[in-house]
Amino acid sequence: MPRLESCPVAPIPRRRLVSTQAGPSYVALMLSATLAACGGQSATKQGGPPPPVEVGVVTLQAQPVKLTTELPGRTLAYETSEVRPQVSGIIRARLFKEGQQVEKGQTLYQIDARLYRAAAAQARANLASAKAMDEAARIKSERYGELAREQVVSQQDLTDAKAAAQQAAAAIQQSQAALETARINLQFTEVPAPISGRIGRSLVTTGALVTSGQAEALATIQRLDPMFVDMQESSASLLAMRRSLAKGGAPPASADVKLILEDGSEYSETGTLQFAEATVDPSTGSVALRAKFDNPDGLLLPGMYVRAVIVQSEQASAILAPQPGVSRDPKGNATALVVGQDEKVERRTLELARTVDDQWLVNTGLAAGDRLIVEGTDKVKPGQAVKAVAVNEPAGVRTGSVAPAESPEGAGSSGVR
Repeated sequence: MPRLESCPVAPIPRRRLVSTQAGPSYVALMLSATLAACGGQSATKQGGPPPPVEVGVVTLQAQPVKLTTELPGRTLAYETSEVRPQVSGIIRARLFKEGQQVEKGQTLYQIDARLYRAAAAQARANLASAKAMDEAARIKSERYGELAREQVVSQQDLTDAKAAAQQAAAAIQQSQAALETARINLQFTEVPAPISGRIGRSLVTTGALVTSGQAEALATIQRLDPMFVDMQESSASLLAMRRSLAKGGAPPASADVKLILEDGSEYSETGTLQFAEATVDPSTGSVALRAKFDNPDGLLLPGMYVRAVIVQSEQASAILAPQPGVSRDPKGNATALVVGQDEKVERRTLELARTVDDQWLVNTGLAAGDRLIVEGTDKVKPGQAVKAVAVNEPAGVRTGSVAPAESPEGAGSSGVR
């Protein structure tokens, strides 16, 4: 039987031992409690220090990363042309279907051409008359030249005849110009498409009176392949982007651009940054940018809201740190905990560049091969020995979750039963 005097247990009160009813059983119960207490303390002393706390780590690797800038933008037609009449008259026919693709030079409207055909016929007649007058004046001038040499007519008569011949020749040119004008006006009675593209709704109907130079357009044609995307970028960000493009070997005004559509999907075609405005808007401090995209399927329409992702440059060996593994100290500095070679926790101060998806791009403070703690950071401190568990181990080995830390008080304190 163990010796009771070696255990720091309070003595059993004498008055309870001599109880006439429960004395023997009470003494047995107190002896059992004393033995259990002595056994528990002995087990605690023999168990040693608690096991190290498990933490989830990610082993960092250098990897190529594309640096991008995302800007809101609006789509814009590559070309836009308003169809307007060049002559006045009544619309006799509309020769296109609204919303269809039209080709440059295709006749869209037919204006009543009767007056213009008559004007062209009159101009042709005037030209014929002018040619006849010219022929007569030329022959008269030649005859007067012969008579003047024989001194039959005076020099003044010869001068007048030559002047009349020259006037008749000028009259021919005037008549030819008038005929050309009449022909052009006659052609304008067939209103053509100035560009190829998709035509919108017609703003006039058959029988409407149109006039030359009217303010209202008959219809609008838009060329939708390719398409422009206009964006706004702050002047400071534009300077940084140009420096980044220059480092990557790309021209400062040219870069690949991806589009995110209104429904969140990515547009299949890759665009090219065309140019940036030469001036900064003083009211907003921003600069207008424009990118061009092929639109073979007509998916992009003018006025759509999109997000343009501009690829600035690519880092061949970048260090990306998961965001759960990066925190801030009271001074606002970015810090991280890593497991060193001696399996102890080390604190690193980081210099962060930007976010890339759900990770931080680290400039300094972390290197390839570092084991970054991403789970259990609130349970450890620098210098503490830990057990590193990779959070990306396959199923059956490690699922990525970290086991809860065992408290020092709970280790080996089960006691003797």
